[in-house]
Amino acid sequence: MLLSADSVASLSPTANCAEDMLMKRLLIVAHTPSVNTLALCHAVLRGAEHEDIEAVECIVKTPFEAGPGDILACDGIVLGTTENLGTMSGALKDFFDRSYYGVLEEKQGLPCALYIRAGHDGTGTRRAVESIVTGLRWRWVQDPLIFRGKWQEAFISQAEELGMTLAAGLDNGLF
Repeated sequence: MLLSADSVASLSPTANCAEDMLMKRLLIVAHTPSVNTLALCHAVLRGAEHEDIEAVECIVKTPFEAGPGDILACDGIVLGTTENLGTMSGALKDFFDRSYYGVLEEKQGLPCALYIRAGHDGTGTRRAVESIVTGLRWRWVQDPLIFRGKWQEAFISQAEELGMTLAAGLDNGLF
């Protein structure tokens, strides 16, 4: 079948669908109960949306908004949590409780990263999240970042780098 120029032009929405299929989706699930944790989330997003990253769409949701459908639709995930009583936030735990079995078989090998805003040492929080991620069989792209103690402006650049690392890896087909 021969197509006229008008017929080809009418196919552009299909062409956009093909382009969208090449686009990777990075899900950022972050608990942000304070100005500082919100700044960390924004920094991760800013890094992930770096101008050199061309084919990654970023979706940011709170743990209460995100669910199994979001995980199933993503190609990589960044988790952000506070340290609460030596473990992850209840919000992130709720996210895992609602999502775990719905994604267990389908998303093995999902590239992931974690950052923790810890007033103390963050090791209990790290251990708790790592245990769940191990069960899900997701793949760490780097060691979790733990922002310990009093707020430091250096946390922002480290969070940006985390977002950029995961997005660049998706963009370049590394994960």
